[in-house]
Amino acid sequence: MSITPTRTEALRAKAPAPTLAEMLDFARTTATDPELLARLPLDPGQRTWVRLAGPLGSEAWLIGWPPGSETGWHDHGGSSGAFVTADGELSELSLGLPIPTDGWRSLELEEGVDRQRSLPQGRGRSFGPHHVHQVINPSEERHAVSVHCYYPPLPRLRRYERSGDVLRLALVEIPEEW
Repeated sequence: MSITPTRTEALRAKAPAPTLAEMLDFARTTATDPELLARLPLDPGQRTWVRLAGPLGSEAWLIGWPPGSETGWHDHGGSSGAFVTADGELSELSLGLPIPTDGWRSLELEEGVDRQRSLPQGRGRSFGPHHVHQVINPSEERHAVSVHCYYPPLPRLRRYERSGDVLRLALVEIPEEW
């Protein structure tokens, strides 16, 4: 028995993957679209999101961040990505070294690997497939809004617990659980 790919699958297989620069450019451009930003409902107690079509088969999200909200430590299951703050300010804590995406449950981190970035409105960043980070809205009063883009589309999210210099795998989520 032969399984023939659908036309969309065949086109996607031939299409080039978006570069980090293209994903960051998409996030920057989308972050300046007032009509799109207006589609995002903001909730005072929890993050909200709207899924978007990203460039070249990537997955994109518009995310609302209530004051003080954060993601916790996580990675993107081997996907590369980019994000830009559209409104407000976000803070990113990350590890300054690539972390393998599979094959471990606990890592002891070396001293000096922590990085922190402030991402006010209009600022963003891109990252590769082995990036572990935590994103926070540091404001106690104001929502933040951001645009995120990932390729390949997120296969899973791995969530981590951090205690000092020890990073432990806590949970693996698949898209159906978001």
